[in-house]
Amino acid sequence: MATISSHCFRHLTGTLHLPPRIPKFRASSSLSLSTLSCSLAQEEDLERVHPNNGNASSITATNGNSSSYFPKRGQTLELVCESLAFKGKGLCKVTDTGFVVMCDRALPGERFIGRVTRKKGNYAEVTKVKTISPPRDIVDAPCEYASHCGGCKTQNLSYEAQLRAKEDQVRELVVHVGRFSHKELELEGVMKPIVPCDIQFHYRNKMEFSFGPYKWLPKESLHERQAGSDNYALGLHVPGFFDKVLNVDKCLLQSDPANKVLAAVQDCWRDPQLDFSPYDVHSHKGFLKHLMLRTGRDVVTGHPEVMVNFVTSSYKPELLKFLVDKLSAFPEVVSIINNVNTSVGNTSVGEEEYTLYGKSCITETLRGLTFQISANSFFQTNTHQAEVLYELIEEYAGITGDGSEVVLDLFCGTGTIGLTLAKSVKHVYGYEVVPQAIADARLNAEINGIHNATFVQGDLNKIDENFGKNFPKPDIVISDPNRPGMHMKLIKFLLKLKAPRIVYVSCNPATCARDLDYLCHGVAEQNIEGCYKLVGLQPVDMFPHTPHIECVCLLELC
Repeated sequence: MATISSHCFRHLTGTLHLPPRIPKFRASSSLSLSTLSCSLAQEEDLERVHPNNGNASSITATNGNSSSYFPKRGQTLELVCESLAFKGKGLCKVTDTGFVVMCDRALPGERFIGRVTRKKGNYAEVTKVKTISPPRDIVDAPCEYASHCGGCKTQNLSYEAQLRAKEDQVRELVVHVGRFSHKELELEGVMKPIVPCDIQFHYRNKMEFSFGPYKWLPKESLHERQAGSDNYALGLHVPGFFDKVLNVDKCLLQSDPANKVLAAVQDCWRDPQLDFSPYDVHSHKGFLKHLMLRTGRDVVTGHPEVMVNFVTSSYKPELLKFLVDKLSAFPEVVSIINNVNTSVGNTSVGEEEYTLYGKSCITETLRGLTFQISANSFFQTNTHQAEVLYELIEEYAGITGDGSEVVLDLFCGTGTIGLTLAKSVKHVYGYEVVPQAIADARLNAEINGIHNATFVQGDLNKIDENFGKNFPKPDIVISDPNRPGMHMKLIKFLLKLKAPRIVYVSCNPATCARDLDYLCHGVAEQNIEGCYKLVGLQPVDMFPHTPHIECVCLLELC
């Protein structure tokens, strides 16, 4: 997807007046998560900015002293974390001021020593040096890699505390970025309590592991470094580093059959006689790039199906033969694919794809429909919670069931949402930028005998005045954008279209809040009036132990 251009946002800067001497730093309950959103989100160009507005808003905290304070890089500070913020970082600030300090892997209630590593606009980032007292709601993380792996960094926080933090983050963003009042959200019952995930481990149906020439080791384990192929790594990237791989023998997020496959590969691929070489992202030499494991279900038996996808720098099936023979002996393994990616980039999508064993796709069922999943096609990575999410979407859509309604499915992906609604409506029109996703959507419609769904490939960030002429006015719009949210062109189109209902599905509460603001309150700087009322907001925890949050929002035409 094309990213949203910077003119669509208002930049937020901070002017903070602090006393010359600060004895300690601590988190403050008065600091809203909107500060977090507008500060941290700058890293991804997600800050809330109104277009064509040259006046930057500011966050100020005054105490009568006009001199500003900013800790120096390398300075150590005593900090207390009281909340989790964007990307799951711990939120702290200077006592009696508005100065923000962020720390990765700091948890609420934890008192620790932190060292300033970066200064960014109106806040600083610190690295935890030493814990003085443990956080509230701490639990033992069951994963041996939890301290260093970035896959699920809040594993040592109780699940109940994780849910509270996520719900609070959504609420603060919708209030301060979306400009909705607490009265609207709470007293009028717009915002509902977050929906928990019943399965907190082994919920992912897709994991991607990377090969590397060196195992990354923490400082305390550097003495364990081995020589030669024994030092090769297969695992997950260390957070913040594209070239460092933490070796992982078992991941508690993926299915048990997938872990069996991972263990089998780890057991043999370093054997010098097999002549495997991991890809080096610096020298651009090596054969094995990634191992992608996807888990589905046989639609007849319900038994798990595993797809193994080796991403390599060239096509050498004879070199992979040993692994193919070894893994095909697992009854759950029904597909072994080889994606060939000759570019120097780190993507797992290849220019060419070969089926080395079994089927080219696996299957999964969702809301009573069957979906074929290819190596690179998109599918909800938590199938169990996707059932819950799609049920909420259907509920918010408010379909009458008389077969008279038209649904416009924006950012439709492989058509999963639209196809689950198709049985109850007149027609579904889906739009998506990825050609392969559209091909999969059409195939999924055919597999399920659905003939009232049309899927069109097109970039919704680049629509013009002709968009909307190829389908009738919809009764319901479903919009499920990726993390940058909706482009202003699309928002203008929706405000002009005036469909009776919009169901907005978001994987990023910051851009969700911004888009809700535009649709409901308009954009004064562009003389654009909002015409929708937010009547429902339902956070959903799709990915326990991670900072990711899904939201389903219902907007009705005023």
